[in-house]
Amino acid sequence: MQEFVGVDEMVRQHAVEAMAKAGIEAGTDFEEPFHRHFPDLYRLFHSLYGSRSDWADQLTALVLQIARSWQERPAELKVLDAEREANSGWFLSNDMLGGVCYVDRYAESLEGVRARIPYFKELGLTYLHLMPLFLAPEPHSDGGYAVSSYRDVNPKLGTMEQLRDLAAELRANGISLVVDFIFNHTSDEHEWARRAAAGDPEYSDYYWIFPDRTMPDAFEQNVREIFPENHPGSFIQMEDGRWVWATFHTYQWDLNYSNPDVFRAMAGEMLFLANQGVEILRMDAVAFIWKQLGTPCENLPEAHTLLQAFNAVCRLAAPSLLFKSEAIVHPDEVARYIDPGECQISYNPLQMALIWESLATRDVSLLAQALKRRHNIPEGTSWVNYVRSHDDIGWTFADEDAAELAINGVDHRRFLNSFYVNRFPGSFARGVPFQDNPKTGDCRISGTTASLCGMEVDPAESVERILLAHSVAFSTGGIPLLYLGDEVAQVNDYGYDREAGHENDSRWVHRPRYPEEQYERRLDPSTPEGAVFAGMERMIEVRTRTPELAGTHLIDFDTNNRGVLAYQRPGERTRILALANFSDQPQTLPADTFAAFSSAAVDLLSEAVLQLDEGVTLLPRQYAWLRVTPL
Repeated sequence: MQEFVGVDEMVRQHAVEAMAKAGIEAGTDFEEPFHRHFPDLYRLFHSLYGSRSDWADQLTALVLQIARSWQERPAELKVLDAEREANSGWFLSNDMLGGVCYVDRYAESLEGVRARIPYFKELGLTYLHLMPLFLAPEPHSDGGYAVSSYRDVNPKLGTMEQLRDLAAELRANGISLVVDFIFNHTSDEHEWARRAAAGDPEYSDYYWIFPDRTMPDAFEQNVREIFPENHPGSFIQMEDGRWVWATFHTYQWDLNYSNPDVFRAMAGEMLFLANQGVEILRMDAVAFIWKQLGTPCENLPEAHTLLQAFNAVCRLAAPSLLFKSEAIVHPDEVARYIDPGECQISYNPLQMALIWESLATRDVSLLAQALKRRHNIPEGTSWVNYVRSHDDIGWTFADEDAAELAINGVDHRRFLNSFYVNRFPGSFARGVPFQDNPKTGDCRISGTTASLCGMEVDPAESVERILLAHSVAFSTGGIPLLYLGDEVAQVNDYGYDREAGHENDSRWVHRPRYPEEQYERRLDPSTPEGAVFAGMERMIEVRTRTPELAGTHLIDFDTNNRGVLAYQRPGERTRILALANFSDQPQTLPADTFAAFSSAAVDLLSEAVLQLDEGVTLLPRQYAWLRVTPL
């Protein structure tokens, strides 16, 4: 048996005992990663549960669980593990391109998704995120985020066997399967919740359940309401009179991670999905997963420890699995979840929101500030850059950042809300308010990219805005993510509220069904669908052959023009200087703007040769990716 290096005797003793109980024999493939990663798991698990008298037994049980999962892991996935460990930065490649969709709305079923693989290859996808597809209560499933079983696919979509086969076929075509791991809560119809509701003490401890209002009242002194129109506070009363924590909806009960049984149970669900061929887990609502009395119960240090501990589990049993964080919180807090040992990739909600802010104001100041101050993240991690997602748009910029630019955050959010729901004179947008409060002006924004960009108002200008927005997402650094349908300029589904369970959730307006006719027009550049598709295809093609666009590192660049965004992506000898004119007028950048570069440059998108010593003029809503040579 190998020796553990750099660990104390107590860790060594626990490791040897756990290996013996789990049947881990010397010389097996599992022994080496176990020696490498067990000390981290020990440290993290002890940090979370070391105050309990049974913590060591719980850790031993966890190791046994991990070893069994490794033994059950299919051989082809172990091959993938080895490939990814040899190339740990695989997801930083400039040929990465993500797509996201709801299975039923985009393809009706898992078999329908499988039939669309040739199109995914045509588009260039290397990453496919299928929105929540597990068993969930109907019609109040919260779009699948109320999970009743992590091991059963919604029968309307298919079976777990079909999901496993789909994952394998996607992998054979160079596409990684991404699914949501909703681990802050379960549906109240989950077997654990049913047992808790029946009074089973073991499963009652899986949730935050209290006999009366004493503890809920104490917690709610510091905890904010997330969906007050659904239920006030953070707790709901159960049929037997007890109170259970439900941060989001009444039918979503928060799990109690202070109980190590819950950690082990959810680790088991996670490893089960990894063994089906899932390569990336979107870790839902990461900010809320740890509760502590007297705190807001958001972004607590233990939330990070918990994610790191889950990560350590995966390094042992499914080394190629990656985590993607979903944290729509203050930008400083978003960044804290991004780390090779925590969440290797993360949504970039600030950039997304500020792209829309720049389109509305025709002023790139906030977006340029964010790229300069908040874009660069740790080595070995990546942003997921998106123009829109399945969710609403909230204005997540920091008020203190806005104040530096003489912008009042509260007033500016009211303006943006008014602009995007067409309450502001001259607005091009046709968004729909989500959680609207007309008295305060507070709301969030629903709408497809095309509708928010004005497709119903002026199709030609809308096409330009769609492509301008995506030019930023495709070139700032990270994995570009398309909400499928946006690449053919799909507009809002204004009949969303006629479907059962959707009538009170305007987010369904931007979750339309597959637009077959629009896809049929995608190759006709005279149509809006074809113009958008051709523009995106060009960006994707250029990106895949431009090594400077790999990774995430970005260098800011000041144009001294509030209408024109610019930034640099460095290569070995050359750089890509991306320019984007968010204004409605032509903008000329004088020659001295480019004094740090040689005079000759090439726009990779148009293949035009430019002389920087003559200045550069951009048409309204024009973008360019210039290959330049620093002096």
